[in-house]
Amino acid sequence: MKFVDPKTDIAFKKIFGNDAHKSILIEFLNEMLELDYPIESVEILNSYQPPKYNGLKNTSLDVKAKDSSEREFIVEMQVAKEAWFSQRAIYYSSKAYSQQLSVGENYHKLKPVIFLGILNFDAFANSTHHFTRHLIINRETNQRDLSDLEWNFVELKKFKKSEGELETVADKWIYFIQQAIDLDHIPENANTEALKLAYEIAEQHQWSAEELAVYDAQEMEIHRNQNVIETARLEGLQKGIAKGIEQGIEQGIEQGIEQGIEQGIEQGKIEVAKNLLAVMTNEQIAKITGLAVSAIEQLRNRV
Repeated sequence: MKFVDPKTDIAFKKIFGNDAHKSILIEFLNEMLELDYPIESVEILNSYQPPKYNGLKNTSLDVKAKDSSEREFIVEMQVAKEAWFSQRAIYYSSKAYSQQLSVGENYHKLKPVIFLGILNFDAFANSTHHFTRHLIINRETNQRDLSDLEWNFVELKKFKKSEGELETVADKWIYFIQQAIDLDHIPENANTEALKLAYEIAEQHQWSAEELAVYDAQEMEIHRNQNVIETARLEGLQKGIAKGIEQGIEQGIEQGIEQGIEQGIEQGKIEVAKNLLAVMTNEQIAKITGLAVSAIEQLRNRV
């Protein structure tokens, strides 16, 4: 038994955005989110359509749905790190909220928009929790007076539970997204009908040749992007060290070759930092390069 990777765009959409299997999305949202009342039915606004292979076109990053009370849900699987991902999540949610009204309609018709991001990277350096919920809170009273927007994030790399340690249904869903690609069986503790169905849909032999072609292309694109980041890191380091050594030699014995090498290493760190500004936070770059966060902030302000 071999499963596709649920983290790819096409797999995520086929599993969670499929009109024929809405029970998956309903259970997933009910288990992952702290809702005032559970979802009983959903209308998937951009439901999955089997693709015709044309590279990576006509694929969608997210699943959008409404429940019977008109609450809107945006569920996004994000593999590659984006420097401004949190800002984009806020923008998408705010845009979805504002688009509920036509010109002249009353504001009382507006319904909540709830964002759920599944992230294959660390987004919040100051938190060790794999799940975080972000609300608009009155700082003076700690009351949620503005309740129509919220943002939820699952950081997969912070989820460390093994199959035997899974406790809640939410744990089992996260484990499915994180680990299905490496499994050769449906876990015994996948004990809800929706979870079992998700594993069944993820089995590769259930997929058409066209779907598998798009899936393979997206897998290669994910690996290509990861290689780009690593190549930028290595090339920046090598370039910076070489440049610093050259400068040190040119400055001659007055400063010494040893100092030039030290300057080269420092310059290498700076070059690596420059290459990673677009894909990582200041804190993440600091961990990789050893530079101070304040120095990286200065670099970012110069770009």
